[in-house]
Amino acid sequence: MADATSPWLIENQERQRELYGAPLGERVRRLTGALGISQARLARTLGMSPAMLSQLVSARRVKIGDPAVLARMLLLDQRCHALRPPADRRTVDALLAEIAEARWHWNGQRRPAPRTAGHRVQRPGPDGTAAAVLRGVADPARLAAAAAALGPAFPELAEVLRQAASRPGS
Repeated sequence: MADATSPWLIENQERQRELYGAPLGERVRRLTGALGISQARLARTLGMSPAMLSQLVSARRVKIGDPAVLARMLLLDQRCHALRPPADRRTVDALLAEIAEARWHWNGQRRPAPRTAGHRVQRPGPDGTAAAVLRGVADPARLAAAAAALGPAFPELAEVLRQAASRPGS
């Protein structure tokens, strides 16, 4: 089995950085640390097997194949930024239940899920930046999907889309 310094694993991590703004291992560790949960619980919340998430975290796989899983991960990342540390167990449990219930359609619309106080997505008014304008017209999941699609041909546009998707409140 290859170690973490294997050239193909490093290449896979760089590809993840291009697609998702950071290697998935970093993103997953940030989420599990902020929420105080295991990687297996995160996987179940997102709608994937713990083994698949482990392969993505270790860069043995590059891409999240299910757009709904990616959308839930981005939504969870967005909501984690709004949590005030340390997050209490009830808040974390309610947030994870809401994320697990979120359903995405190909047209980018999310079916309403039960909302818990303090977890509402707020869209700021345009502050003059391209990212702020994009946040005003599309959900983070759609922005991330557009960044992934545009990345190879238009990396500078993809970066703006990734920034808008990853920092919805800035």
